[in-house]
Amino acid sequence: MPAKGQQAPDFELLNQDGNTIKLSDFRGKKVLLFAYPAAGTPGCTTQACGFRDAFPQIEAGNTVVLGISPDTPKDQLKWKQAENLPYDLLADEDHAVMEAWGAWGEKSMFGKKYMGVIRSHWLIDENGVVIDERLNISPKDSIAEALKTIG
Repeated sequence: MPAKGQQAPDFELLNQDGNTIKLSDFRGKKVLLFAYPAAGTPGCTTQACGFRDAFPQIEAGNTVVLGISPDTPKDQLKWKQAENLPYDLLADEDHAVMEAWGAWGEKSMFGKKYMGVIRSHWLIDENGVVIDERLNISPKDSIAEALKTIG
C-alpha cells in the first residue's frame, strides 16, 4: 500500500468507454485518485459531484481526477453521463488495484461484516509520488481535504 512520500504504484484499468488508462499516463500533472463503493449510490454521488463542481479549481491546480470502483465500465458510463462527470471513472472489477492501495477491506453494516471498498482518496504529484492519502474518509471530507491539498 503506497503511503505519503512514496512512489505510487502504476496500474492500468479500463475507463467508462472501455479504453485502457494508466496512472503513469498522467506524469507532469497531479492526480486526484478517489475510490468509491458503487456508482449511483448517495455517498458516492456526493463525492463524485463535489469533485465535478470543483473541477475548474482542480484543473487550475494542474490536477486530473480519476474515480475507481468495482463497477463495470458500462455502469461507470451510465453514472458519468447521468451526473455529467468531466473525468474518467475506472473499473477495478476484481478490486486488485484497490486492494494494493489499501482501499479494500472489512466493513460492517447492520452488524454484518463483509469485504468492500473503503472510501478513500490520494493526491499524487507530477512525478508520481503520493503527497496525500486519506483512507476511510466521508464523501464531504474527501472533497474538502482534497481541495485543501491541491491549493
